[in-house]
Amino acid sequence: MKPELPRLPVSAVLPDLLSAMARSQNVVLAAPPGAGKTTLVPLHLLDEPWAMQGRIIMLEPRRLATRASARQMARLLGEKAGQTVGYRTRLDTRVSGDTRIEVVTEGVFTRMLLDDPDLPGVSLVIFDEFHERSLDADFGLALALDVQSALREDLRILVMSATLDVARVSALLGDAPAIESAGRSFPVDLRYEERPSGIDIAAFMARIIHRTLDTEEGSILAFLPGQAEIRRTAEALEKDLPGDAVIAPLFGNLSGAEQDAAIRPAEPGRRKVVLATSIAETSITIEGVRIVIDSGLQRQPVYEAATGITRLDTVRVSRASADQRAGRAGRTAPGTAIRLWRREQTDSMIAFTPPAILASDLSGLVLDCASWGVTDPSSLALIDPPPTAAIAEARKLLVSLGAIDHSFAITPKGETMRRLGLPARLAAIVIAAAETGAAATAAQLAVLEGEQGLGGNATDLEHRLSRFRSDSSPRAKSARSLAQRIAVKAGGAEKDEQIAAGPLLLAGYPDRVAMRRGSDHGRCFYSLANGRGAFLEESDPLSNEELLVVTDLTGQTASQRILSAARIDLTDIASRIEESEEFRFDADSGAVRARRARRLGRLLLGEVALPVKAGAEASHALAEGIRKVGLNTLPWSQECQHFRARIGWLRRTLDDEWPDLSDDTLENTMDRWFEPFQPNVTSIREIDVSALTHGLRSLVDPSLLAQIDRLAPTHFTTPAGSRLPVDYSGDAPALSVRVQELFGLKSHPAIAGGSAPLVLELLSPAHRPIQTTRDLPGFWTGSWRDVRADMRGRYPKHHWPEDPGAAEPTSRAKQNKRR
Repeated sequence: MKPELPRLPVSAVLPDLLSAMARSQNVVLAAPPGAGKTTLVPLHLLDEPWAMQGRIIMLEPRRLATRASARQMARLLGEKAGQTVGYRTRLDTRVSGDTRIEVVTEGVFTRMLLDDPDLPGVSLVIFDEFHERSLDADFGLALALDVQSALREDLRILVMSATLDVARVSALLGDAPAIESAGRSFPVDLRYEERPSGIDIAAFMARIIHRTLDTEEGSILAFLPGQAEIRRTAEALEKDLPGDAVIAPLFGNLSGAEQDAAIRPAEPGRRKVVLATSIAETSITIEGVRIVIDSGLQRQPVYEAATGITRLDTVRVSRASADQRAGRAGRTAPGTAIRLWRREQTDSMIAFTPPAILASDLSGLVLDCASWGVTDPSSLALIDPPPTAAIAEARKLLVSLGAIDHSFAITPKGETMRRLGLPARLAAIVIAAAETGAAATAAQLAVLEGEQGLGGNATDLEHRLSRFRSDSSPRAKSARSLAQRIAVKAGGAEKDEQIAAGPLLLAGYPDRVAMRRGSDHGRCFYSLANGRGAFLEESDPLSNEELLVVTDLTGQTASQRILSAARIDLTDIASRIEESEEFRFDADSGAVRARRARRLGRLLLGEVALPVKAGAEASHALAEGIRKVGLNTLPWSQECQHFRARIGWLRRTLDDEWPDLSDDTLENTMDRWFEPFQPNVTSIREIDVSALTHGLRSLVDPSLLAQIDRLAPTHFTTPAGSRLPVDYSGDAPALSVRVQELFGLKSHPAIAGGSAPLVLELLSPAHRPIQTTRDLPGFWTGSWRDVRADMRGRYPKHHWPEDPGAAEPTSRAKQNKRR
C-alpha cells in the first residue's frame, strides 16, 4: 500500500492534471519553484490505468537533480532508490526489475530513444524543468513526438516547467491542454545590495554572507557564477566563520557524494552556507535554507561556428532565473532573498535564458539526426530552429571525421561514434585508437574531457591522465569504468599500454594543432591549424613545447587562452603535412612571390622561395593581392575610367541590365575580367593597360556594347565643329564648352536618343565658367543679356551677339575683323 503523500501547492491541480492525462496524449504543466511538481506528479500518475503496464521516464537537466529527485520520491514511498523509483546517469545507475519510475538525465534519454525508438515498456515520458531549454531536452522532445506520431500512439508526454512559454509548448504538442499550478507556499522578502564597482564578486559575496550570518537565522544558499568564484568565496569566509556555520560548495565537477552532502540538512545546532552555481536553481530542495544571496551572474556557453569552439562567458542571469533562485528561500518556511544588484536593474534583464540550441555546438545533434534518418534537423518538431551557420559547421566537422557522407547520411563509422555517447571529436579519437590497440587510453582521455575536474585542472592532459589513473575517489572509479565500457564499444580492449595523449588526440583535433610563435608580457603565443591564435601563461609547463594539440580554449577569438592540450612532435603529424607550391602577393613590391610550403591546415611549418612562373596561378595571386590593396593600385587609363563612368551612368539612368562596374563588384569578379586578360603578368608594373579596357568590355553584353556609343557617346560635336569630351563622372553627363561654339543652336544638346540633356558648363574665351545650364534656349532668351554685358566689358575683342541663337558659331578666339 502506497504511503500518504504530502500536500504541496501542486496538489491543488492534481485532479485536473490526472483528468487531462487520461483524455490527452500530451499535457503541459506550469508550476513555479516550490510547487512540488518534480516529486509529487510522477508518484500520483503511477497508479493511473494507462500507466499500470509500463514505466514512467522522467528527464532532469542535471545529475544532481536526477539523483536527488529519485531519492526523495523513494523516501516518500518508504523505499531506497533503485526499487520503485530509480535513476540513471552517465556515471551512476540505480534501477532494478521493480523500477516503475526511472529518473534520467536528458542525454541518457536521447541515447535510449536512438538505441530503441519503440521505447518498449514506457507509458509516459516527463520532461521536467523544460524551461532550461537544454539541447538534449529540445531534441529529446522532438524525437519523442516523432516516435509518438509514427510508432507509439499510446505514448504519453508531459512537459513540466517552473517558468514556461506555455502557448508555444502547447502548440508544439498539438495544442495540448495546459495546467497551471500556484507557486511556493511561503513568502520571500526581496532585498537589494548593489555590488560597488571594482570589488570582486567573491569578496563582496563573502562580506554579505558574514553580515547575514550575524543578523539572520537559517542556512544560506549563495549563487555564484562558477567554481573559481566559489573557491575564492570559501577561502574568504573561512577566515572569520561563526562556529555553528559549515561551508558546502555545490557545483557540477564535484563527485555525487560531495553534491549529495551539500544538499543534506545541516546537523542539529549547525547551519550551512551552500555556495552554488546555477546547478541549485531548480529541482532540488536544500533543507533549512531560509536565505538566498544571488550574485545575479552565471556562466553561459557560447558557441562560435566560425572557430568550432565553445567558450564560457560570465553573464547576467535572466529574470526567470533570478525568480527561481529567490524561490529557493521560500521552499520550507518564510525566507529572504538578497540580490547583489540595484532593484531597477532587474527590469533590464532578459526574460528567459536563451535556448541552448541557439548557441551550441550542434555536431552531436546533426549526428544523432542522421542516425534517426533525418538529414535536416530543422524538419523536426523543435521550438526554435537551429542556426544555419552552426548546422553547416557541424556538417563540415562530421564529414571531415567520416561520420556522415556528403549527402549528410550517417556512415558505419558515424553509427559507431554515436553509440559511444561522446561528443563527435572524442568519439573519433576512441575509434581511431581502437584500430591501433589504444582504445582504453583514448577512452580515458575522452572521459577526462567530458568530466571537468577529473585528474585536476592542469592544462597538460598527460598530467591529468596520470592523476586520473591513480585517483581512488568514487567519481574517478566510476569514470574509469565508463572509459572501459566505451573502449569495448569501440572495438578495443578495457586496458592497453599507457600511450602518449597527444598523438591520440590528433584524430579528433587535427585543426587544433598549435605551433609556438613567441612570447611577450608573460604569455606564450601559438598559431593553430584552423588559422586562429591562442596563448598559454609562460608559467605553464606546456609553454616550452613547440607543438601542441589543443582540445579546449576560452575567451574571445582575438585572445583565446588554452585550457587543455598535450604535447606532440613533428613525427606525430608527418603524415598530415601537405607540401604545395604557393603564390602570394607582396604588397610592398606589388609583385607575386612563389614558395614551396609545408602546411598542416593553415599552419605554415616551413617554406622555400621559388622563382615565379607566369601563368594562371600567378595571375590569380596577383588578382587576390589587388583585391586586398584596392583597385586604385591598377594603372587605369583615361579610356578605362571613362568607359566605367559611361556604363555607370547608363545603369543608374536607363536600365539595370547594364553591368555594375563599381569597385566592389569588380573586386569580386576579377576572375572574369582581370585574370583571363593578364595571363603572363606577375606584378602590377607588368599589367597590360589596354587589356584592362578589353577586360571591362568583356563584362558588357554584346547587344548592349553595340548601343553604348549611341546612348552615351564619348564626345559631342559642337555647331562650330569642335569634338569635345562628355564628362560622366558626376550625377549627370556634362560638357564644358566655350559659349561661342554653341551660337546658332536653338535646342539643348542631349544624348541617349534625346532623353538625357547634357549639363552645359559654358566657358568664357579664357575657359573660365560663366554659367551652368540644362536649358540653352532659355539661357539665350533669359540671363544671356546680363552675361553679354559683363563679357563684352571683359573680352571686347570677342563676338557677343544680341541674339546668339541666330548667330554663327565660332571656335576662333577673336572676331573676324572683316566682318
